[in-house]
Amino acid sequence: MNVVARGGRGALLLLLLTVPGWARGQSTEPANRNWDLGVWVAGATGEENRNSFTEAQIFSAGVSVGKVLTDEIGDGWRRGHLEYVFNLMPVFVHLTPQLLYGGGLEPAILRWNSGLRAGRVAPYLELAGGGLWTNGNLPAGDTSAFNFTARGGGGIEIFAANKRSVDVGFRWCHISNGNLGAKNPEFNGFQVSLGYHWFK
Repeated sequence: MNVVARGGRGALLLLLLTVPGWARGQSTEPANRNWDLGVWVAGATGEENRNSFTEAQIFSAGVSVGKVLTDEIGDGWRRGHLEYVFNLMPVFVHLTPQLLYGGGLEPAILRWNSGLRAGRVAPYLELAGGGLWTNGNLPAGDTSAFNFTARGGGGIEIFAANKRSVDVGFRWCHISNGNLGAKNPEFNGFQVSLGYHWFK
């Protein structure tokens, strides 16, 4: 629980430090952000069979392709644009309580890129769903090697020159087999991610 608490406090502090400067002034976001190509890594901690968010840890990495669906819409703090993203996850390592390897994909990600700005920093929100295959049942027992995934949360994107950015995300995530196995225990936890993006 200490790991989660420290991660949550760090993300909250980062957001609080940038909130006073939120403004819609000069945007540093690329004007022609139509396609969003990215690479990312993520770590998660959560519970599976016990009520402890330090029970299970997961590392994952992959690539993403995003397509902006709308121009900036809305007014005030609601202003922003909607983006569809597809994630391919060739690296999935379930570290504890058992070691498993796998991969997956998230074909349904909706991301709201806020029009608010604090210099080169802008917040975003997203919801995602997909599937995951592992080399053994996850969690262990009479469960399933295929699971469904869901996550939701947000983060900040830091824009750089040459149509590039870095993003830091903090999300709730869920993994379960949807009753494909005789038992359906769930992984529920928090995920922190780091991504790098190129815009076309």
